[in-house]
Amino acid sequence: MFQLFLRARAHNLLGSRREDKVFKARSAERDAETDRARIGAVMAAIDTALRDAESEQAGLNRRVDDALARASVTFGNGTDEYLEREALDNHHQDLFAADISNGQRRLKELASSIAHLKFVKTAMLTRFPNFKPPQLNS
Repeated sequence: MFQLFLRARAHNLLGSRREDKVFKARSAERDAETDRARIGAVMAAIDTALRDAESEQAGLNRRVDDALARASVTFGNGTDEYLEREALDNHHQDLFAADISNGQRRLKELASSIAHLKFVKTAMLTRFPNFKPPQLNS
């Protein structure tokens, strides 16, 4: 008898909840806004990464150019300069060469990354042609 009472009560409880749980879909405008927000977040991340990489590339390019200029000044202009150069000057030349080499390696990596990010951005824009970035109020 107790089991029948529990079963009937559970049936009533579940039945009343089923009536309250009618499926409701969001409006098309709300769905479109949600999709725009998702795409906008991805595009913003790509734009930020691209802007940061380009900024790093510009700064590093200036520093590499500066290192090249300083290295060329320390070389001297004599035809046999390398024969008479002091050990300290050779050491500085080696340091400049290492810095320049590392800088040029990083510039190549950045150029590749920037190209990839531009490709991803273009792919996003072609996959979502109706996406309009939010207008900035300046």
